[in-house]
Amino acid sequence: MDMKDIEFSEIEISEIVENDDTEELVPKRGAMSLVWRYFGFKKADIDQTTILCKICLAKVAAGGGNTSNLLHHLSRKHVSEYEECMKLRSAAAPSTSSSSSAAAAAGAAGSPKTPQDAFSRAAPYDRKSKRWIDITNAIACHLAKDMVPLNAVEKEGFKQIIKTLDPRYEVPSRKYFSHVAMPNLYHKHRAKLETELATVRNFAVTTDMWFSRTMEPYFSMTVHFISDEWVLRSHCLQTSYFPEDHTGELLAAGLQEALDSWGLSEKKLVAITTDNGANIKKAVELNNWTGLQCFGHRLHLAIESGVKDDRVQRAIDVCKKIVSAFSYSSKKRRDLAIVQNYLGLPNHGLTTETPTRWVSRQMMIQRVLEQERAISHVLKDDKKSRQLVPTWQDVEVLEAVNKVLSPLQDFTDALSGEQYVSVSYLKPVLSLFNTSIFAEEESDTQLTKDLKRNILGDLIEHYSDPVTRDLLEIASLLDPRFRNKYIDEEKVDRVLSRAVEEIVSLIKTQQDTLPGAAGAKAEAEPDSPPKAKRKKTLASFFKSQSGTMSEEESIRKELTVYLQTTEVDSDVDPLDWWRCHQTNFPRIAKLARQYLCIAATSAPSERAFSTDDNILPCHRTALKPDAVDRLVFLAQNL
Repeated sequence: MDMKDIEFSEIEISEIVENDDTEELVPKRGAMSLVWRYFGFKKADIDQTTILCKICLAKVAAGGGNTSNLLHHLSRKHVSEYEECMKLRSAAAPSTSSSSSAAAAAGAAGSPKTPQDAFSRAAPYDRKSKRWIDITNAIACHLAKDMVPLNAVEKEGFKQIIKTLDPRYEVPSRKYFSHVAMPNLYHKHRAKLETELATVRNFAVTTDMWFSRTMEPYFSMTVHFISDEWVLRSHCLQTSYFPEDHTGELLAAGLQEALDSWGLSEKKLVAITTDNGANIKKAVELNNWTGLQCFGHRLHLAIESGVKDDRVQRAIDVCKKIVSAFSYSSKKRRDLAIVQNYLGLPNHGLTTETPTRWVSRQMMIQRVLEQERAISHVLKDDKKSRQLVPTWQDVEVLEAVNKVLSPLQDFTDALSGEQYVSVSYLKPVLSLFNTSIFAEEESDTQLTKDLKRNILGDLIEHYSDPVTRDLLEIASLLDPRFRNKYIDEEKVDRVLSRAVEEIVSLIKTQQDTLPGAAGAKAEAEPDSPPKAKRKKTLASFFKSQSGTMSEEESIRKELTVYLQTTEVDSDVDPLDWWRCHQTNFPRIAKLARQYLCIAATSAPSERAFSTDDNILPCHRTALKPDAVDRLVFLAQNL
């Protein structure tokens, strides 16, 4: 051995002298590397912090368990041991690698015991297995509820998500979802809804017509009823393709066919809420159904009739031109934002009018009035647009229109709900219009007074129909928040008499079905022992004489007590109130369940059209009518 191999630095010599001890070194606890065969620790070093070379007893630093310094020490000071260590490491590397890979594979596969287990864990799910069926049904629900095109299942991104979540699941084709999964899901939920509707005592419906992007005509029907738990439920029944002429006769037949397809009896239909179209009104009359005009449509027509004034039309036309000018010019919109910041106005864009929605017109007018100073400033800087600057006369007219229409938006929104009672609001709302909203004030301009008078007159005229008036009065009477508060005093007795007649008829109709049920029960229990007769006492004769009361008298007494009960707060849900008090007023509760399910507007059916627009975008216009019906039904009812 060369003398260079045994040369030590002064530090290493001093370390050897200090560690010149004959005690045996202990190995490192949990050591995995072979290099630790040449290093150890003193027994007194319990924490094993000072590493010593077993050959030269020199201290070697190796922080964090890193063995690089240990190998470097061997290569510099003990060449033969270093070569021996490297040979041992290279010999152990293949077996170690293979064993590690096997262990990792076993861990990933859930530690299979046999090769057959490993193969089964990597194989795709059987299409009849519960796991495959559950995942497929979940994907079908996602496609239907979120209105996702069916070809999404063939997209690479979707497949990658599913593969990451569960590698064993293979996504079926779009054709499978179209022909198998979606129809099965539809039939399952339709059967469930049919079972629920079979037990319904009374129901109301809403309906409306709609045209797809390809101008294919559809009509939608939504059913409304109150469950035994006094919960108002709404379900979109169907969206039917209607290519025939939209005559009253054909619409009447189509509506009847829709009810028949769901097993709904016309005798249980309380009312149908529709728009103001002449054809649909005629269809309701031909079917001899009670019809209610949609409050939203009726108010829109009243406003259209009320604003037929040359000054108003000119001011509205100016608004439309202003909105159009800013809609088609990014420069004007940019300048408008700059001027808004300078004048301290809200950073709002202008609103476009939708011809069939009066609310959009009012919002357009309101936004133009809000931004009038900024609009005028921007238009004046453009020679081509200066003529669009609204004059003070235009602004005055727009302010008059806005003052009349702005309070009406909240009423329309509130009456368009389908998860709470709305029909009982109509009578109070019309009364409020007459006494407050459209009441003429001293500060009103002549134009404002004319607008109020015209709109209110049109509403009162169209809601003065005897059938509609009776329906609204009964509905208001059955709402514990209103009762007879909004019924004219001279008409209260007539309304109560009509309520008594309807309750008597309703009880009689329900009793007509009891004999059959009672007879069936008697046949089922033929051997039941007869009850023993109790001997009448003398007092029972007087009790029967004094307690005898006809059915009508009992109902009228119940109505009298109902009208005299404690006043209910306006925020109370009438259905919650009836749930708690139906035992106190059992006869009136039957009539309340019948009438309070009616919808004040046809908005529920119109919401189905919004669903249709999402299901039938530009790239899905080739969907068949049956597929459209299924997809709309699932999106609305899942």
